[in-house]
Amino acid sequence: MDKVRQIRLAKDAMDRDWADPELDLGAVAAHAGYSRYHFLRAFKEAYGETPGQYLTHRRIERAEEMLRGADLSVTEICHLVGFSSLGTFSARFKAHTGLTPSEYRTRHVGRGAALIPGCYAMLWAGGFPTARDPGRTATSKKRPDPAAAYGDREQPPDDRRAEP
Repeated sequence: MDKVRQIRLAKDAMDRDWADPELDLGAVAAHAGYSRYHFLRAFKEAYGETPGQYLTHRRIERAEEMLRGADLSVTEICHLVGFSSLGTFSARFKAHTGLTPSEYRTRHVGRGAALIPGCYAMLWAGGFPTARDPGRTATSKKRPDPAAAYGDREQPPDDRRAEP
């Protein structure tokens, strides 16, 4: 497979799974079929920034959208965009935009429609991440088993209410 195509597939995986906090260099490099450090060098050569910098920019862009449009706390947005530390999120956000997340919201809210209620935004975003299956990589766990339909593997419980 062509080198550029392999790197592009890994970049597409980052674009698709940007909110996954478990998305790391190893998972993305495996998607491209490279070792971690070879992928790091090849990605930087192709795009001018490291995969980590690219992923951080994607997450900050999504956070900007949420701060402008959703009525969620900064902490909720931090976790929804894939950061596990509020301090890291705030520092990276300020380095990228020149404003803290709260300052950004204050400056940019009110220029458009009303904020989307947080409950709807959380429903749309799929809620907070839950416990993960350690045996699966970050880029391979997004699609459910196509053979399993609702209720296929579940047995209904016995209804014993009518028994004396």
